[in-house]
Amino acid sequence: MHDTTALLVELGAVILGLGIIGRLAGRIGLSPIPLYLLAGLAFGEGGLLPLGASEEFTAIGAEIGVILLLLLLGLEYSASELVTSLKTQYPSGAVDFVLNATPGAAAGLMLGWGPVGAVALAGVTWISSSGVIAKVMTDMGRLGNRETPVILGVLVIEDLAMAVYLPLLTAMLAGVGLAGGSMALLIALGTVGFVLYLALRHGRLISRAVSSDNPEMLLLVVLGLTVLVAGVAQQLQVSAAVGAFLVGIALSGEVAEGARKLLTPLRDLFAAVFFVFFGLSTDPAEIPPVLLPAALLAIVTVFTKIGTGWYASRRAGIGPRGRWRAGGTLVARGEFSIVIAGLAVATEPRIGPIATAYVLILVIVGPLTARWTEPVASKLQAALAGRRKKPAPVDDRPMPSHDDLTPEPAGRDSD
Repeated sequence: MHDTTALLVELGAVILGLGIIGRLAGRIGLSPIPLYLLAGLAFGEGGLLPLGASEEFTAIGAEIGVILLLLLLGLEYSASELVTSLKTQYPSGAVDFVLNATPGAAAGLMLGWGPVGAVALAGVTWISSSGVIAKVMTDMGRLGNRETPVILGVLVIEDLAMAVYLPLLTAMLAGVGLAGGSMALLIALGTVGFVLYLALRHGRLISRAVSSDNPEMLLLVVLGLTVLVAGVAQQLQVSAAVGAFLVGIALSGEVAEGARKLLTPLRDLFAAVFFVFFGLSTDPAEIPPVLLPAALLAIVTVFTKIGTGWYASRRAGIGPRGRWRAGGTLVARGEFSIVIAGLAVATEPRIGPIATAYVLILVIVGPLTARWTEPVASKLQAALAGRRKKPAPVDDRPMPSHDDLTPEPAGRDSD
């Protein structure tokens, strides 16, 4: 078969399959991410039906998927919201980092991956999935709950932290050493600070320059600007994903709303391609040997994320039930974990299988913990409170009758 014909046939089959998978996930109330990963495993090397002709196109589509994921994420926040979250939620962000990055780093060192692998796996276990969590909260009707701003605050800090973490990880993966890593970190911090300054001071001017009443022109300008900035950021070792995220932050108002509506379908398509591509690059035979460590890591980080949400909600004055709901909602991992593993897999190939297994577990468990953590915790607390406050023992002997309480007359014998 001609190369172009094979490409079209494979590509058409992949996109059609993704559409069917997405509909199936919606029917059963599950995030499509684990199904996309499984599809990639089925059609990659060592899978049921390996793809060959569309591999290069899929790789490019995956890069675009990461860029669009981060752009749409940046469009959700304004610069002022980011600054406010940093001021009010930074202790929660610090607790989140310590509780959830530490298990990944420790596991990486115990597996013998060295400092670079440990830093990469720490990022995989640290960052929650904004996409999965937003969908779960919407589906469960919790967007108006008191704990929702706390959850969003933790997610915002994690997303902003990625603007520093990803360049540092990229520098470590490139083996540039301490000086090069420090320079990459300074460039990243300078870039983030400069973009936040522009967005705060001149956000309206930037949005006005990009704005257009013609949806086609708006789509082309925003998409072109994002890809251009992502390429420049990649050249500066800042990461294309961070560049796209910063473009999203810089746009605000009607421009951000219009761009979000236009780009969401493209984001969904290329994000699905990204997850499939990650599955394609992982040999299914490598997953069973790492299922046990991935499951243990998942169990530990389920509890550490619940602890993060509980602590952050307590700081905000949320009641016990809201604290448990926040903790359970933050459990899911997804797109960022796969992005980090995708960056690291070239240097440390062993991270691919364990990251895939880990995300598969938590992207399925996440919606379940969001629904059941609070009811289970409430029942356990009620049971423990009942044990602590045991009632005094009750004398079950029959009460004496009135006659028994009346003294008998003197001189009367009883039988």
